[in-house]
Amino acid sequence: MITKIQDRLIAVREALKITQRDFCKGIYVSQSYYAQIESGKRPVNDRIIALVCSQYGVSKDYLLTGKGEIFSEKLADIQLQQLLEIFNELEPPFREYIITQVKQLADAVKKQRGGKLQKGKKH
Repeated sequence: MITKIQDRLIAVREALKITQRDFCKGIYVSQSYYAQIESGKRPVNDRIIALVCSQYGVSKDYLLTGKGEIFSEKLADIQLQQLLEIFNELEPPFREYIITQVKQLADAVKKQRGGKLQKGKKH
């Protein structure tokens, strides 16, 4: 079990497979501030905990104690929700463009994999 909250934050970021820079954008803090948290030079405050849990679907119990599953929701569900929020902010012509691009991407991936799309790994 990971004993330090800083190490659990690193584990969350690594499970999400995102950079520290991108992780910081999601919780609205600067990278230098967050780097100090991960290195143990700054304490993890309630605001950071709340943001990590809400933005990335992390279990508060896991973050605080290290017990239980990292994610309180399926990662794919979180990503879909984020995508829908962005999509809904777009004007109709841009929505159509996104749909067309995603279809083309899915077709290209399917062709590359011999006709099958592989579902993303759920956490």
